[in-house]
Amino acid sequence: MDIHLTTERLVLHWLGPGDVDDLVELDSDPEVMRYLTNGKPTTRETVERTLYDGCDREAGYGRWAATEKATGAFVGWFALSRDAETPPDEGELGYRLRRDAWGKGYATEGSRAVLHKAFTELGTRRVWAETMFVNTRSRQVMERVGLRFVRVFHLHFDDPIPGTEHGEVEYEILREEWEGGRP
Repeated sequence: MDIHLTTERLVLHWLGPGDVDDLVELDSDPEVMRYLTNGKPTTRETVERTLYDGCDREAGYGRWAATEKATGAFVGWFALSRDAETPPDEGELGYRLRRDAWGKGYATEGSRAVLHKAFTELGTRRVWAETMFVNTRSRQVMERVGLRFVRVFHLHFDDPIPGTEHGEVEYEILREEWEGGRP
């Protein structure tokens, strides 16, 4: 296991083929997928095909599987990702946790570790995150780790899910804000 981040309670390693079963199980929970696919599970083929989306591991960007230090149990994943259109000094924060890991502070703990890596090791200038406006739990995590609300925007979906009409939200934190002690 290639450990890249640790927190008080979590160990994070690069996602790889050995994590596919856990990812398929995670994405099979209708509540976990509520704001992503309206609860529809992600197929194994899609999980395998998208395993490295947004990854630039040589630059330190990608997705990490998160496990509990105490038990080794898979709790979800965290990401600092970027694609070809993302400026080289920016990254997108992401996370997805098993429902039995919700409400335990893991999303905040793992996200803080990702931000620390971004701003201290990778030279990142800006980290942002997006979610549906109605996904209040995810928005609360973003705020707890210091991201500030930037905007509401609307995307077109051929098959919109409930809440789409309220739009998507973007949050961000700049390195100067993080260094200045935003939570």
